[in-house]
Amino acid sequence: MIKYLFTLLFTISFLSLQSQDLVVKETLGNKSKVINDGYISLEVHGGLPPYTYKWSNQTTPLDSNTATGLTEGIPYTVTITDSKGTSVQHSYKIKSNNIPEFFNGTAVPLVNQMSKVLFWDPFSAFGIYDPKVYADIKRIPIPGWTAGIEDRFVLKQWVVDQNQHVEQGDLIAIVTSSKSGDLKVYANATGILKHLNDTDEVIYNAANKSHVIEVGAHNLAEIKLDQPVLVRHPNGDPKTSNIPLIVIWLIFGAFFFTIRLGFINFKGVKHSLQLAKGDYDDPSAPGKITHFQTMTTAVSATVGLGNIAGVAIAISVGGAGATFWMIIAGLLGMASKFTECTLGIKYRTINSEGKIFGGPMYYLKHGLEKRKAKKLGKFLAVLFAILCVGATLGGGNMFQANQSFEILASQFEFMQGKGLYFGLFLAFLVGAVIIGGIESIGKVTSRIVPVMAGIYALAAIIIIVINIDNLGAALSAIYNGAFNATALKGGIIGVMIVGFQRAAFSSESGVGSAAIAHSAGKTNHPISEGYAALIEPFIDTVLVCTLTALVLIFTGMHEVQGVGGVQLTSAAFSTVISWFPYVLTMVVLLFAFSTMISWSYYGMRAWTFLFGKGNSVELIYKVMFLIFVVVGASVGLGAVLDFADMMILTMAFPNMIGMYILIGEVKKDLNEYNRKLKNGELYKRPSKK
Repeated sequence: MIKYLFTLLFTISFLSLQSQDLVVKETLGNKSKVINDGYISLEVHGGLPPYTYKWSNQTTPLDSNTATGLTEGIPYTVTITDSKGTSVQHSYKIKSNNIPEFFNGTAVPLVNQMSKVLFWDPFSAFGIYDPKVYADIKRIPIPGWTAGIEDRFVLKQWVVDQNQHVEQGDLIAIVTSSKSGDLKVYANATGILKHLNDTDEVIYNAANKSHVIEVGAHNLAEIKLDQPVLVRHPNGDPKTSNIPLIVIWLIFGAFFFTIRLGFINFKGVKHSLQLAKGDYDDPSAPGKITHFQTMTTAVSATVGLGNIAGVAIAISVGGAGATFWMIIAGLLGMASKFTECTLGIKYRTINSEGKIFGGPMYYLKHGLEKRKAKKLGKFLAVLFAILCVGATLGGGNMFQANQSFEILASQFEFMQGKGLYFGLFLAFLVGAVIIGGIESIGKVTSRIVPVMAGIYALAAIIIIVINIDNLGAALSAIYNGAFNATALKGGIIGVMIVGFQRAAFSSESGVGSAAIAHSAGKTNHPISEGYAALIEPFIDTVLVCTLTALVLIFTGMHEVQGVGGVQLTSAAFSTVISWFPYVLTMVVLLFAFSTMISWSYYGMRAWTFLFGKGNSVELIYKVMFLIFVVVGASVGLGAVLDFADMMILTMAFPNMIGMYILIGEVKKDLNEYNRKLKNGELYKRPSKK
C-alpha cells in the first residue's frame, strides 16, 4: 500500500513539475574588448522538454540554448517553447564595456533603419511577387564533403532505385571514399529520388579540376520534394530574395542613360581611350589635371577592397553566376558615369586663386536652379554634401585603414595589436599627398593605379593561365549559375541582384563621387570628361572584379562556405603559389592608400561646399581626415563602417534625381561635341614624327 502511495505521490509531483511555467536562468557575457563577441546562454526549467529557442539573431539554430557572436549594446529576443507548446519570451542586452563597442552598438540601429530604405523591396511590398525562397528539389551531397577536400569518391551501390519515393532518413546509397572507406548515404528529404551518378562511377575526384570547379559536383542524387519547402535561416526565419530599392535605382538609371545617350557606353570606348592617352589634352584649357589623371584618381577611389573582398562575398552568396550579371551591370554603369562626370565639369566653378569646385553639389544647385527648381536643387545639393562627408570619413577612410591593417596583421603576426602605429604611419603617408591638393593626388594616383592594377591583374592572369584547362568548366559554372540557379542561391533573380549589387557598389556609377575628381580636369569641353570617365566602370567591374571572380571559380573556391571576403580571395591565390597572398596583401595596401587619398578630395570639396572655401576650412578637414585614418586602423568599428558604407549608396538618390532632370542638356552637348570631333574642330595634340 505504501509502495503505491509513493508511486502516486511521485507521479503527481512529476506532473506538477511538468505543468510549471517555464523558468529561465540566463548568463550574459562579453568575452573581450573586441566588438561582436557577446554571448547569451540560457538554462530552462519547467514545462516538458525538449525546448526550442527562437532567437532574433538569425544565425542561432532553433535547438541552441546559446547565442554567440552578438553585438554589445543592442537587445536580442528569444522565445522559448516546450514540447507542449508553452512559450515564454525574454529580451536581453549585453553591456558595452568600451568605446568601440559603444559606437558599434549605437550604429547598428542606424544601419538597420538605413537598410529599410536602401534595401526596401517595392515589388514585394506591393504584392507583385513573393520574396520568400522555396526549394522544390533537395540535393544529396557526399557525406562529410567540404570544398577543398583531398579525396576521391566512387558510387559503390544504389540501395534505392531511380524514381522511387523515399522518406527522410532512408538509406539510399553506399559511397566509397579513398581515405575513409564505405560511407552510408541517407535521404535528407521526402520525395522522388533521382540518381545523378551510376554505380561504380566517380562522383567527385579532387584531382579532377572540372569536378573542383563544377557547381554541385559533390552531389550524387537529388530528391524532388512532394511539395515546395520554405528555405529558412538557422533560427527559423524564412529566407528571402529581395530586389533592393538602391539596386533598382542604380541599374534602372544606368539602363535609362544607356538608351538616352545612344549606347554611349559601347560607341564611346575608342574616344575614351584616345583621351586617356592624352591625344586631346589641351595645355591651355582650364583645370588642374589631365584626362588620364582624372581617370586614375576616380579609378583609385573605386578600385579597392570591394573588388577583392566584395566580389568574394558576392560569389560565396550568389555563386559563380553572379559574375555574369556583375559584368552586365558594369557595362550599363558606364553611361551613368559618363553623365555625372560631364555635368561635374559643366557646372564647376574656378575661383580667383585657381581652385576648382565641382561635383554633384554644384550641378544639383545651379543646374536645377536653371530649371526653375532652386529650392529642390539646394536641398539635394546640401543633402549630397552631408552624405559625402560622412561617406568619406567612413567608407573612404576608416574602412580602408581598418581592413588594410586587418589584412596586414593576418599575414604578419608581429603586427597584431599595433593598429595605432600602423594608423599613424598611414596617416603620415596620406597627409604627405593630400596636403598638396588635387594636383598632388592626381600625380600619385596616375603612378599607383597602373602599378597596382597591373600587379593584381598579372597575378590573377597567372592563376587563370595555370588553370586554363578549367576554362570550359568555369564558363559552364558561370552560365548555369546565372540562368539555372538553385533556390538556395535565391534563383535567377537572387543571383542577378547579387551581381548587380556588387557592380553598383564597386564602380560607384550614379553615386556622383567620380564627378568631383573629374571636375578638376583640364578641358574646354565637359563632354570630353564624360568620355574620359566612360572607361572607369569597365576597368573597375568588367576587368578587375571579373578577374577576382574568375580566380575564385578557376580554383574552386566559389564552393567554399563559411569563409568570406579577403580571406577567401587570399586562399584562392595561395592554391597556386604559396606566397601569392603576400602579393595580394601589398596590392590591397596600395588599393586602400589610393582610395583614401582620392576620397579625401571628394570629402574636402563637399566640406567646403557646406562650410566655405577658405584655406583654413580645408586645413580643418584635412586634419580631421588624418585623425580618422588613425582611428580606423586602431579599433574595430563594425556597424560604424557599415553605416558609412551605406551613406555612399545613399548619395545616389539626390545625385541621380539631378541627372534625370539634366540629361536633356547632356544629350544636346554630346551631339554638338561629336559633330566637332567628326569635323576635326577639337584641339588635338600634334602627332610625333
